[in-house]
Amino acid sequence: MCLSIPAKVIEINGEMARVAVGETIVNASLQMLDDVEIGDYVLLHTGFALQKISAVDAAETLALFEELEEINKKMDQEEQDKLA
Repeated sequence: MCLSIPAKVIEINGEMARVAVGETIVNASLQMLDDVEIGDYVLLHTGFALQKISAVDAAETLALFEELEEINKKMDQEEQDKLA
C-alpha cells in the first residue's frame, strides 16, 4: 500500500516544483502530470506528484491525517499510563 499526501504547488521550475505540506516545503517531480499550475494541489508520494486534486479534497484529507495523529497521541498516552 502506498501513502500519498496532499501538497500545494508554490513554485514551478520546469519539471520540478516546490510544494508545501503544511509548513514544510519540499521538492516534487512533475514528470507524471500535465497542466499543473502554482496554487494547484497534488498528491505527493516519494517526491513525485501523482495526481492533481481539488483544494476541498486536500483539506478533507489533511483533516483526516490530523484526526489520526490525535488518536495516535491518545493511544500512546494510554499505553504510557498503563506502564506507569
